[in-house]
Amino acid sequence: MKILYIGDIFGELGLNYLKENLQNIRQEYKVNMIFVNGENVSGGKGLNFQHYQDLMKLGVSAITMGNHTFSNKEIREYINESKVIRPANLNTDLGKGYQTIKYNDKTITVINLLGRIYMNNMCLDCPFQTLDKILETVKSDYYIVDIHAEATSEKIALALDFDGKVDAVVGTHTHVSTADNRVLPNGTLYISDIGMTGPLNGVIGDNAQTIIKRFRTGIYEPAKTETGEVQFNAVLLDLNDNKNSITRINLIK
Repeated sequence: MKILYIGDIFGELGLNYLKENLQNIRQEYKVNMIFVNGENVSGGKGLNFQHYQDLMKLGVSAITMGNHTFSNKEIREYINESKVIRPANLNTDLGKGYQTIKYNDKTITVINLLGRIYMNNMCLDCPFQTLDKILETVKSDYYIVDIHAEATSEKIALALDFDGKVDAVVGTHTHVSTADNRVLPNGTLYISDIGMTGPLNGVIGDNAQTIIKRFRTGIYEPAKTETGEVQFNAVLLDLNDNKNSITRINLIK
C-alpha cells in the first residue's frame, strides 16, 4: 500500500497547486491513499468549509491538523462529521483525535498529536500517554501518526518510543522539509518534518518582507500569504509486508 502524505498546505497558493497537479502526482507514484496536514489552508490559519470540500473533491482520505485547528471558527460547525482529525491530546469534545479508514481488506488508523515543547499551549495532555491509550483501545492493520510539533527532539523521542508499535511517525508544523527520512530499528517509518506545500520564497508561507520587518523592528504587522513560486513537499509511505519504505518528494514550480 502506498500512502502520499502531504506537508502543511499553506493558503490558496498551496491548495491551487494541488488542484492543478495532485492527480498527475498520484498517477506518477501509483498512490493508493492521500493524507494531508490542512491546518494552514485557509489564509494560513485553520480550514474553512469550502476548502475542506475542495480537499475532499481531490480525493483526500484524511486531514490532520495542529495548533491552528480551531483558528477558523467554521470548523466547529462541520468537524464532527468530517474527515478532519484534530490533535488527540487537545482537551475538547469537538472532533476526533484519530480516525480508522478501510482500504480493501485493510484498516489504517490515522492519529494526530500536538507537541508541547515551545508550542505555547498549556492545556495539552501528554502526547506519549495519549498515544498509549489509543493503541490500547484501537485495533488496526496500520497506524500512521502525525506529530505536529516544534521541537525535533520531541518528535524523535516519540517515534523511537513507539518504534515497532506504529507503522509511521511523520512530523509537521515547522514548514521546513527535513532530510532524515528513514526506517527506525524496529521498522517504523520516520521523518522529523514533511515540510510545506505553498509559497517557496515566503517565510514559512507568509510574505517575506513583512516578516523581515518584524525581525528588524520588533513591531508586529499582519502578514499576507507570499506569492510566486510554489513548493510541494510530501512523503511516500510504502507499507509492504516484506519491506516498508519512506521517500521524500520535493517539487518546485
